[in-house]
Amino acid sequence: MTIRSAQMSDFETVRTITHTTINAVYPHYYPAGAVAFFLAHHSAENISSDISAGRVFILTGDDNNAAGTVTIKDNEICRLFVLPQYQGKGYGKELIDFAEKEIARNYDEIVLDASLSAKAIYLKRGYIQTDYHTIRTENGDHLCYDVMAKTVEG
Repeated sequence: MTIRSAQMSDFETVRTITHTTINAVYPHYYPAGAVAFFLAHHSAENISSDISAGRVFILTGDDNNAAGTVTIKDNEICRLFVLPQYQGKGYGKELIDFAEKEIARNYDEIVLDASLSAKAIYLKRGYIQTDYHTIRTENGDHLCYDVMAKTVEG
């Protein structure tokens, strides 16, 4: 597996990984209004902006297909998604390891917004909850998530 910087030509790949994963996983954890919020948050405009800024990375699996993506903004891990068919194979771990190493070059703390589906993964990696947010979405639904942080070891 390899991780490389995404180029604008990778836009559709990043969007597909992000939206496919949200549509497959998040309905098991969130109401419809929250899922729609996630999809809108990861809009074409936001993805394009992050790719242009050099913040987006793509993981290619052992089969040479794009399997996951992560966005790094300063000391924050954002938009980390692994396609459902690649989950449970260590690709998410590789993306988190990569992001943490990149952030550790310039920062003493790593932060992220943890979805309900990913919180346990981050807890096992030593992240602690620092805040909790609720956003009211469509149909009176709510999106709940934790802000988590981890001190860089070094």
